[in-house]
Amino acid sequence: MEYFVIGERELVLGFMLVGVKGQAASNRQEALEAFNRLTGQSSRIESLSEQDRPKVLILTEDVSDMLLKEVQEWQMKGKAPLIVEIPGLHGHIEGRKSLFDSIKEAVGVQI
Repeated sequence: MEYFVIGERELVLGFMLVGVKGQAASNRQEALEAFNRLTGQSSRIESLSEQDRPKVLILTEDVSDMLLKEVQEWQMKGKAPLIVEIPGLHGHIEGRKSLFDSIKEAVGVQI
């Protein structure tokens, strides 16, 4: 499994149409259970083996906000899966940097 998405039901269905597996999460508990299972951090829920884990975990901004502490801790470990945030169905959350803005700031050049 290369990619996996956690987000709103409709968004997950859209990704599934192009072959990307996913799980809908409408609250913190659902998002946390999926996140822990996919990163192998779950003791209560059956975790995926290292080779079955996705290489890229796609989270909507809403889900990322629900799991802010867990996502930051995971990113600091530098392990796979790589976490990528995307806007949800209602668009980009006001006040958050987009990936484009972050690249522009890091490189110093507008693409």
